[in-house]
Formats: sequence, structure tokens, C-alpha cells
Amino acid sequence: MATLVLIPGLVSDGIVWAPLADAVAHRMPVHAANVSHTSSILGMAESVLADTEGNLIAVGHSMGGRVAMEMARIAPDRIRGLVLANTGHHPKREGEEIRRQQMIDLGHRSMESLADEWLPPMVNPASLLDTGLMTSLHAMVLRAGPHVHERQIRALIDRPNAGTYMAELSCPILLVAARHDGWSPITQHQEIADAAPNTELVIIEDAGHFAPVERPAEVTAAIIGWLTRRFGGVNA
Repeated sequence: MATLVLIPGLVSDGIVWAPLADAVAHRMPVHAANVSHTSSILGMAESVLADTEGNLIAVGHSMGGRVAMEMARIAPDRIRGLVLANTGHHPKREGEEIRRQQMIDLGHRSMESLADEWLPPMVNPASLLDTGLMTSLHAMVLRAGPHVHERQIRALIDRPNAGTYMAELSCPILLVAARHDGWSPITQHQEIADAAPNTELVIIEDAGHFAPVERPAEVTAAIIGWLTRRFGGVNA
């Protein structure tokens, strides 16, 4: 039986995938990955692989999706499937380092200010009215702190160009996009779906980049449905 490995994104932690973990924990092994200690996507992928054994289904949100893809690249014999939510495959874009460095500097001055600036564009505008959700996400960013933020930003700046190997990822892939995700838009997920040979794409309505937290029931249902179709539920 494969272990479901749950990988959070930038300055994120277990709350992102907690609803999925709760829904499947009685049916299959679940491992909550920690990607806060290394400063490269490859290093994160190697760390998650070292912390686990046997066959894996890697579930990644945002930066975590890039880690999941890298795991499939370097250990294709262990990765039975991928769930890639609100993520991308492109390499660094021109001028990106300047903007990313500005965010690093802001984080070192004040993580409160970083959370206030970074979080609103990461959710569906309607989610901004959900005080409980925004308070939870704000606290998550503060828990990460400036040093984790900087390490993960550096990893993203130097990220691999996953587009060069998408066609080689033969395992089943579920892509989870969100209607109001301006950071990782639906078109970006469609590009991955077109490049890899064995994909499904689901679009979550009324959600932004933090779809697993904004619409946990819908995201969890989509993933469990895919697990059932592709693996008989828990027998991967």
C-alpha cells in the first residue's frame, strides 16, 4: 500500500492538507512532509524521499507541487501517483529575482507585514471576508518565520524547469486548479496536463491559490475520487 505524502507550499504547514489527511488516515498511511529546512527544490525532494519508505503518492500544493514533480523525476520507481494543486512547472522568469528579494527583505523586517501583503492575492476575493480562514492563514505565515521564508524563496528562484521532463512522468497525475487562482492559473495546469501523458484536471470553483484551505471539502472529494478511480481507493 502506498503512503500518501502531503507536501505544503511556501510558508505553509500541515493545515493546508489537514482535511485530506483526516479523511484518508483510517484508509491508508499518511505522511506530512516538512520542507522547511532546505533551500532547494531538489533538496526538499530528497529529504521527503529519505523520510519515507516504499511506494508513495505525492500530494503537493504550490511549491509543494514542484517538490512532488521533482520526487517523481528522481525516484520514478517509488512514485505511484502525483496530485499537483495550484502549482506550476515553468523556470524562473525574467526579473523575478528582484520581486522575490523584495519579499525576503520585507519578511525580515516584519512577517506581519509580509502576511498582510502576500496573503490577499493568494485567495479568492470572497475569501477575504472569511475572518476565520484569513486569521488561520496569517498565523501560519507567522509560524514559518523569516528564515524559512527566505530559504523557500531561494529554492523557488533556483527551481528546476519541470517542463523539460513532464513528458517522462508516466505515473497518474491529478491536477487541481482553482477558478480564481491568479498566481497559478488554470491555463498553467492545462499546460502540464497537455505535457504529461497520464493526467486528469479538476477545477475548483470559488477558490484562489489556497484552494485546499478555501474549499477543503471540494478538494478532498476530488482527490479521494481520483484515488478511487486510479488505485481502487487505497491499494496503490
